[in-house]
Amino acid sequence: MSFIDADKRKFFNEVKEKSGQPIELCYQCQKCASGCIATGFADYYPNEIIRLVQLGQKERVLSSSSIWICSSCETCGVRCPNGINTAEVMDTLKEMAIAAGMVKEKNINLFHNTFLNSVRSYGRVYEMGMMVTYKIKSGDMFSDIPVGMEMFRKGKMPVLPHRIKAIGKIKDIFNNTTR
Repeated sequence: MSFIDADKRKFFNEVKEKSGQPIELCYQCQKCASGCIATGFADYYPNEIIRLVQLGQKERVLSSSSIWICSSCETCGVRCPNGINTAEVMDTLKEMAIAAGMVKEKNINLFHNTFLNSVRSYGRVYEMGMMVTYKIKSGDMFSDIPVGMEMFRKGKMPVLPHRIKAIGKIKDIFNNTTR
C-alpha cells in the first residue's frame, strides 16, 4: 500500500484493524458481488467498496449507500477465496460513518439504533415495538401499512414481545461493546 499517501493509508489500516479482515488480500475476483442480493440497490458492489478502502477513499466509502444496504447475509464472505468477511467490513464502515457524521441514507441511523435497542431490551427483535418506535420517530407513519397488516395477519409480527431466557448475557454484550 505504499502508493497511497499517509492519510489514505491510515483509513485503510483503521478499517483493517477494526474489522479484523485481511482486506489487502482482495484481488477483485468479484465472487462477493456475484452472490450479493443487494447489488441492484447499491451504488458500489462489495468488491468495489473493498477496493475503495484499499485506495483510502474514506469520503466515498463512508458516504456510500452500499454500506447501509448490505444486509450482512455473509454470502460474500462464504464466496471469498481469501476468507474476507465483507459483511464484517461493512459493519465496521457503518460504525465509522456514524462516528464521522457521514450517514447517507435517510433515517438509517434511527432504524439502526431502534433495532439495536429492541435487541438490547428483549434479546431479539420485537418487530411490532421496533416498527412503532421507528415510525413515530421518523414521522413516516403510514407508508407501508399494507405490508405491516399482511405481516400481522400471517403471524409474522406478534403484538407482545418474547424475551429470551439469557437476557443478562445480551445486556453484558451491549455493556462490553464500545458505542
